[in-house]
Amino acid sequence: MKLVFATHNQNKLKEIQALLPNGITLVSLQDIGCNEAIPETAPTLQGNAKLKADHVTRNYKLACFADDTGLMVPALQGEPGVYSARYAGKQNDANANMDKLLKNLSDKTDRSASFKTSIALNLNGNTLFFDGTVEGVITENKVGEKGFGYDPIFKPNGYKQTFAELPLEIKNQISHRGKAFSKLVAYLKTIYVDIQEKK
Repeated sequence: MKLVFATHNQNKLKEIQALLPNGITLVSLQDIGCNEAIPETAPTLQGNAKLKADHVTRNYKLACFADDTGLMVPALQGEPGVYSARYAGKQNDANANMDKLLKNLSDKTDRSASFKTSIALNLNGNTLFFDGTVEGVITENKVGEKGFGYDPIFKPNGYKQTFAELPLEIKNQISHRGKAFSKLVAYLKTIYVDIQEKK
């Protein structure tokens, strides 16, 4: 079974492929010749994930899943939320995004935050959603060299290190993205078993 992961990131593709049954072939947007920018104009993470998945399914007639991730900070009324990647502007600059967030939180006592990933899967004419959330706090400074995005300023509850300091295997177990993809992979494994049994 061929399944499109709506991403241009080959590393993310390989990570997920390694978790799937051998009978499922995962391909990227680049692999199917989809090089156009897919608009992410929905007001929710689930909505944006669905927009990306629907674009592929509609234009390429292939089963597809897409993800969208946001950082929610209650003290900032849920910002940056769906605008997390472009919080400081369209250039999607991670350092600029972190600097803006730290500045906006400079006079706040509540530094709690949550990361959420939503995945939309278009398969057999249906759309299913898989979500993952992790709670934590925003640190006062950037700490750590690993990861990407807001990882250097997000410290998950129960840990003394930021996502940018934690070993990848631990981060993948507890992260929002790891939780959402674990649910997706578990579902795809059951689907693949059903397909095999029907043959």
